[in-house]
Amino acid sequence: MMARVLRVVMLLIWLELGLVLILVPWSELWEVNYYLYQYPSLGLFASNPYLRGAMSGLGLINVLWALEAFRRRTSAVATNE
Repeated sequence: MMARVLRVVMLLIWLELGLVLILVPWSELWEVNYYLYQYPSLGLFASNPYLRGAMSGLGLINVLWALEAFRRRTSAVATNE
C-alpha cells in the first residue's frame, strides 16, 4: 500500500515539475523576479528564447517521463510488492 502511495506521489511531483518547467519560462514570473533585479546582466541571458525553449523542452521530457512511468510501472518508482 505504501509503495502505491509513494508511486503516486512521485508521479505527481514529476508531472508538476514538468508543467512548471514548460509554463514558467514563458510567463511574467520568469521576466520579473528577484535575481534579475539583483543581477541585471542576467536579464540578457534569461530573456534568450533558446534558453526558454530548452527549459520548456526539459519540462516536456519530464512530463513524458512521468506518463511513461505511470504506464509501465518502472523500477524507478515501483518497489517489489
